[in-house]
Amino acid sequence: MVAKMNPHRVSRRVSRIEISATKEMPILAARIGGCVSLGQGIPSFATPPHIIEAVCAALRNDPRAGKYSLQTGMPELRAAIAAHLLETKGVARDPEKEILVTVGGMEALVAAILTVVEQGDEVLLPAPTYASHIEQILLAEGVPVFVPLQRENWGLDVEGMERAVTARTRAIVVCNPSNPTGAVFGDDEMRALGALARRHGLVIISDETYDALVYDGPSPLSLESVAEWRDHVITVASFSKKYALTGWRVGWLTASSVWMEQIMKVHDAAAICAPTPAQIAALAALRGPASGVEEMRQALRRRRDLCCERLDALGDAFSYVRPGGAFYVMPRYHFSAAPSRQVAVDILHGARVITVPGSNYGAAGEGHLRLSFGGDEDEINEAFDRIGIWLRR
Repeated sequence: MVAKMNPHRVSRRVSRIEISATKEMPILAARIGGCVSLGQGIPSFATPPHIIEAVCAALRNDPRAGKYSLQTGMPELRAAIAAHLLETKGVARDPEKEILVTVGGMEALVAAILTVVEQGDEVLLPAPTYASHIEQILLAEGVPVFVPLQRENWGLDVEGMERAVTARTRAIVVCNPSNPTGAVFGDDEMRALGALARRHGLVIISDETYDALVYDGPSPLSLESVAEWRDHVITVASFSKKYALTGWRVGWLTASSVWMEQIMKVHDAAAICAPTPAQIAALAALRGPASGVEEMRQALRRRRDLCCERLDALGDAFSYVRPGGAFYVMPRYHFSAAPSRQVAVDILHGARVITVPGSNYGAAGEGHLRLSFGGDEDEINEAFDRIGIWLRR
């Protein structure tokens, strides 16, 4: 007799992962009502008009705009990405064999991790680290290995990473500029990381989602621009933050053709192709004026400065490292000994302000909150006004 199966049994790989607190906190806030957000990483800027017009015109006039593209992405978009990489980063990639258009940077990340990481493989993560990197490694049945960042400046501890390498280490995932800390890892740090990967035969999955959002210096070194590391690096990028296209869900991945042939299998099984209207939007973004990107960067720089000023005014309650990029700051709180999730929930209920608990980003984030300054200045000021009143309760 065949044993009866449990129809609600969940696979082990899925039961090991969780919805991130970045998404959980807005759900809790919706039940409370009247909240303002320093939480999820969504810049407030509207999609630029020239991008919207390009998509509308294509949908009206080109029947192909509503159909599948090639699995790798529209040829003209891949060519534009290749030209953009060469111009801005000195990276030469073959648009036919080394560039893949994806459903946002998130699909690119999970496709890369599922391709590289086998069951039991260890993956080094500078911590605090982006929460979804953790869950994607667990989904691949890998083992996240957290290497704490240097607390005084959230810098990479490359020597600590070297000590963390074992016979089971397979890859390093790094986000530069960093989500959640806002740190920008310097070229020397990245070169040391590249040398470590080559020395041990590791793969670096480089998340460059925030590469255009650097406020106090040039954009960081992209490891794939160094010829000797090209085969060790898979790079993920996104149109979401740079071009205000978060809801359009379009990104890209670059890798050597040997890797790309395998990554394409995951992409094909999961998505077939990125949505064609979103690809048209991405192409318009690359072909359009660069002034919009710079205006957004300057606006976010002002918001960064405002957020730091408001934290300075609450100096007894918070200490922080000034972020150099992205649109996050990760202050340590001093007004409570409670775990960060409890503190975030307390602020949500007491001040009606959304923050994200630092524990969401690994144990090194405990005792901190991640704050986003992607919202407009009025929202940032209102959030800090409410937190200040709550702290004085």
